[in-house]
Amino acid sequence: MAITRSDTGIVGYGAYIPRFRIADSEIARVWAGGGSGPVEGKAVAGTDEDTITMAIEAGRNALRRAQLDGAQLGTVWIGSESHPYAVKPSGTLVAEALGCRPTVHAADWEFACKAGTEALTAGMGMVSSGLVEYALAVGADTAQGRPGDALEYTAAAGAAAMIIGSSAKALATIDATVSYVTDTPDFFRRADRPYPVHGNRFTGEPAYFHHIEAAATELLHEIGAEPGDFRYLVLHQPNAKFPQVAAKQLGFRPEQVAPGLLAPRIGNTYSAAALLGLCATLDITEVGERIMLVSYGSGAGADAYALTATEHLGQARDRAPRTSVYLAREQSVDYATYARMRGKYNLG
Repeated sequence: MAITRSDTGIVGYGAYIPRFRIADSEIARVWAGGGSGPVEGKAVAGTDEDTITMAIEAGRNALRRAQLDGAQLGTVWIGSESHPYAVKPSGTLVAEALGCRPTVHAADWEFACKAGTEALTAGMGMVSSGLVEYALAVGADTAQGRPGDALEYTAAAGAAAMIIGSSAKALATIDATVSYVTDTPDFFRRADRPYPVHGNRFTGEPAYFHHIEAAATELLHEIGAEPGDFRYLVLHQPNAKFPQVAAKQLGFRPEQVAPGLLAPRIGNTYSAAALLGLCATLDITEVGERIMLVSYGSGAGADAYALTATEHLGQARDRAPRTSVYLAREQSVDYATYARMRGKYNLG
């Protein structure tokens, strides 16, 4: 593990969550004859939505908060495990829609559920080195689970965008970051398969819990901090239970985790999950309060960050819809509609 001190920060952020929701009880009705799943329900992308369209919406919100236009972005990086094309970047489409110059650096990133924070860390490096003034990093997914599989109860859709710039202009400074990775076969999807496979007994330990706790513990040690020094903790959210258990094991209190815990209502948004939690937390954080963010990606790895809110945050919040606005605009669908929207019917 290597600690990286940073002179960068988040100068704009934006969320996007589709309006459609399917209750876990509806999925259980079809496949288990009744009951409920590990979350209340999950967000579902509509027939006209995908990783690209959601990334565009989140990116526009981030630009509004940063008071920038697309032409000022030096990078547009899209982290996802559900890019619409196998061979054609999502980044070029998003860059064009946001009004970026053709000289922008556009690319796609992958690392399971932490593809978004991979793009974030890389963006920090581009800004800190002086190669670009502003870097856009997006985590977006329209994840799917095999019909009837445990993943179907939580595999959801959403996007979150972060614009990285100088710490002097930041809404929240990124004070330090740590990454931790190992070869852990907890979750994978081969290139020619439509649905991912989970490694069952590896999924919690040593996958999620070991990597989250190792990255967070190392970050705390390197910056000389304790859980009580942070106002909020935001973790990757594969379900409602895992982040709460990990927070307790790290020594954080439930009230430190609650504001960014979106999984019970919208499921696991994969590459967007940790960053969406950060969006919801930035919506309420006050000047000087500190946030710890820890993402997780299967295969496996975790990225941990220490952030501090600045005096610019309060002025920027209402330049774009808060995360709560997207959470509130729910439209329920039944399983048949959900299956049609997500292309689960093989009509060929």
